[in-house]
Amino acid sequence: MPDEMHRSNAAGSKPFSRRSLLKAAAALPVAAAAGGLAMPAIAQGAKTVKLTLPWLANGSSLFTFVAKNQGYFKKRGIDIAISRGFGSVAAAQAVGAGEFDYGFIFAGGTILGAARGLPLVAMATLGYDSTMGMVVRADSPIKAPKDLEGKKIGTVSTSAEAPYWPAYVRKTGIDPSGVSMVQMDARVVEQSVVNKQVDAITAIATSSIPVMLAMKEPPRFMPWNAAGVSLYSGQVVTTQANLAKDKELSRAVTEALTEGLAFALKDPEAGIDIFMKEVPELAVTKGGKENAKISQAMMHYTVMSKEAQTHSIGFTDMAKAAEMVDLVMEFGAPKDAKKPDASTLFTNAFAGAVKLTPAEWDNVKKNVAEYAAILG
Repeated sequence: MPDEMHRSNAAGSKPFSRRSLLKAAAALPVAAAAGGLAMPAIAQGAKTVKLTLPWLANGSSLFTFVAKNQGYFKKRGIDIAISRGFGSVAAAQAVGAGEFDYGFIFAGGTILGAARGLPLVAMATLGYDSTMGMVVRADSPIKAPKDLEGKKIGTVSTSAEAPYWPAYVRKTGIDPSGVSMVQMDARVVEQSVVNKQVDAITAIATSSIPVMLAMKEPPRFMPWNAAGVSLYSGQVVTTQANLAKDKELSRAVTEALTEGLAFALKDPEAGIDIFMKEVPELAVTKGGKENAKISQAMMHYTVMSKEAQTHSIGFTDMAKAAEMVDLVMEFGAPKDAKKPDASTLFTNAFAGAVKLTPAEWDNVKKNVAEYAAILG
């Protein structure tokens, strides 16, 4: 399964660039590149915990730094060290190998890791859609899936959505025989649709749409989840052994992260300010703050799910989880992989502690309205 965050820090020529954001993060030590900066003094006896992100620090993982900054870990006796990741698949492997205690990892990477034998467990869902889909120019005549027939489509073979194009074709009844799939470099794929070199691109919207907005080209998004091709995005993941060894620590880590997300959902501007303080290199990177605002808003849009609003932030729909396992096994996993048991891989044992009121959800909806119009 390719990395869901492969293009999350991508950018066009203005106002920020992919390379500038990568350079800013790369200037930090590995453990600090995702915000693992100097920690405040922790009470004696605190438990040191290592958390990996799926990729570089950005708006979609901003809440992890909010949780640290606001003392949600500290009050639970946890000294948290947050590290950048190198893709959800690599992050899942790192957690499975014990290099990290916990990870914020996209569901596709977790499922694939479990299919390869890693004893993982996803303890909370903090993002309910990986936003796979088609991106076209706003003025494109392509309005429906069948309009893609006979068109030229750009795709990046290593990007998260690439393996699931056949699933979308099957679900929508597209005749792929006349479709020309053009393999592209991740650094230019958005430019290719802006410059009309291709008619559309397969994409993770939370990655590609900020790029096109930065290029001042209004995008239009055709979500694959409308056709039933969907994966959860970020989840709090650990190993079965780690969970069994200290269930209360796992609960504490999960609840601290969920509280951080709730804080950012209720006050996204404060979340951005905290993020810029925790990762100051991004604050001085051209377009870094604006990129964080856009990616945070899009991530918050994915949290506005039936699961989170009806149950609690972190709740996983087990029926959907089983469907995602089937999707990954058919299209994203190697033939020799073993199908994991969804009831073992996912748990709601730690869900229910953090909820927003209806008024707070209404405010979230208002805050993300600009991007909901694109993503919806």
